[in-house]
Amino acid sequence: MSSQPVDKRPTQRFSSRVQDYVNYRPRYPQAVISTLEHACGLTADHLIADVGSGTGFLSEVFLRNGNSVIGIEPNLEMREAGEAYLANYPYFSSSDATAEFTRLPSASVDFVVVGQAWHWFKGPVAAREFKRILRPGGWIVLAWNARRLETTAFLREYERVLCEFCPEYGVLNHQDQDQRTLSDAIGLPIHTANIPNSQLFDRAGFLGRVFSSSYTPEPGTSGYVPMRTALIALFHQHAVDDLVSFEYDCMMYFAQAGKI
Repeated sequence: MSSQPVDKRPTQRFSSRVQDYVNYRPRYPQAVISTLEHACGLTADHLIADVGSGTGFLSEVFLRNGNSVIGIEPNLEMREAGEAYLANYPYFSSSDATAEFTRLPSASVDFVVVGQAWHWFKGPVAAREFKRILRPGGWIVLAWNARRLETTAFLREYERVLCEFCPEYGVLNHQDQDQRTLSDAIGLPIHTANIPNSQLFDRAGFLGRVFSSSYTPEPGTSGYVPMRTALIALFHQHAVDDLVSFEYDCMMYFAQAGKI
């Protein structure tokens, strides 16, 4: 079985999967905003740095709220996809930089937000950079859609297929991140929130969603056809009205940097 090597550079891993990522990855629920308004005092006047902004899904939540957003994204293809996806938002800009070296001035933003990209970062190094660019009393916010693993027979069987066909699965996902490990990495007390989220897929959408993940085999590798065959069988076994449901918890973690 062949797949992408584990040591492939994180900034390049999604270059060949950008379109599937744009088409099939879950968006963030708008309740992210109300959660941060209540917990962190977020207003539309706050300046947001979205680090690892990728295709712009998390940035869009804040742009809809009226915030200005600076996207930090080192992957060219993902950055260009994000710029195209958010082209109608005049208060979005993006930069070729990394979580560990954002190139932003010190004390220049009110919130640093991170979506699905957190597990690619060198956590403590990135956290130091986040604290540098935050204004006093600013907030670090991590948020991602964690797929539920066992709430339905379909999701349980899907998990089994991933374990069987994807050697990198479990190494390259963020399911093992929790309040304690994140607090240790960031060096601040962490608060949490959990927002339900979901997607419905037809067969083409289901396959696109699966192969948008960097740990799945790509076309042309020996593992691709056997996994695709297993996925199609799984879909037809569990589809209701030709649809299957991915259920998620949008996990939120937020920490306030020190005040002067």
